Amino acid sequence: MEILIPITMFAMIAAIVIAPRYFKSQERMKMAETLRAAIDKGQPLPLEMIEAMSSDTRVAAAAASPQRDLRTGIIWTGVGVGLASLGLAMSFEEPDMTYPLLGLAAFPIFIGLAFILISFLNKSRD
Repeated sequence: MEILIPITMFAMIAAIVIAPRYFKSQERMKMAETLRAAIDKGQPLPLEMIEAMSSDTRVAAAAASPQRDLRTGIIWTGVGVGLASLGLAMSFEEPDMTYPLLGLAAFPIFIGLAFILISFLNKSRD
């Protein structure tokens, strides 16, 4: 029975990664069927539809901006502060847990600070 917990955890991670890809492929297949039916009937395809099919919308949405970098930096810093708080809270019960969790918390904190710095550097360039 104890083995079900790790199996469930890894199954959930796999589902979180696989499910969006599956639904995206289903959406593309339906769009391709619609386009194929339109072409078979001789209807002209709108230029916007062709551009939408050929370009990846996530690339355009993920374009770097100072505001996006600042938001990402604040989130990473918050994760690090949360881990540091967990280390401090756990130190009441287990004093040896403080320093490893504080060390672990340093990674997201420094990643967050780097994103915040990048956001300020990109503002000065514009």
